[in-house]
Amino acid sequence: MGKFAQTFLNWEVMAQYAPKILEGFWVTVQLALAVVIAGIATGLVLALARSFRVKALNLLIVAFVDVLRAVPPLVLIIILYFALPTVGVRMSGFVSTWLALSAILASFAEEIFWAGMLAVPHGQWEAARSTGLSFLQAMRFVVLPQAVRITIPPLTNRTIAITKGTALGAVVAVGEILYQAQSAYSFSYNPSPLTLGAVAYLILFIPVVWFGRWVETRFAWKR
Repeated sequence: MGKFAQTFLNWEVMAQYAPKILEGFWVTVQLALAVVIAGIATGLVLALARSFRVKALNLLIVAFVDVLRAVPPLVLIIILYFALPTVGVRMSGFVSTWLALSAILASFAEEIFWAGMLAVPHGQWEAARSTGLSFLQAMRFVVLPQAVRITIPPLTNRTIAITKGTALGAVVAVGEILYQAQSAYSFSYNPSPLTLGAVAYLILFIPVVWFGRWVETRFAWKR
């Protein structure tokens, strides 16, 4: 047990590299928030655009969604960071990770929002239009509020799953938790910083999971 503690719970090593792990913690928070905002907003816009049922546009949206749902996040990050510079497009590791995770979250969010819109009874559309509301007004005031409420449970779960992918940013030198923990491990020759990084992830994402559960309970339809 003493050898285990010296290897994985070395308090001196943890204290030495704790500031770096904390720095990575805040980078992870910023990246996760940026991914959630951009991904969900883009997904909602795509679902709304799809509701106009313009055939050519819908084909493009469906192709975008299907491709991104099939591509592993790490592969997309590598393409953005390493492949695009060959055609003159360069971006930082943070931006590459943000764009990749946001695009993937947007693809799932679009399908979730679209399913929510289809789940709203057609009679709601007819009732809204019969009162003189335009298509956009019916969508905004009648259909969309019901659709969003339906989508909360699956959207919350998918959002949490995607944001945990911020750890993939370590591959392209984003200074988030895992990157800082791995760097500290390389310098100290002791895995205790990795243990500290794992604790940092738990501190960050357990409240997120609890918040997601509260949102589902608070806003889901009552049975």
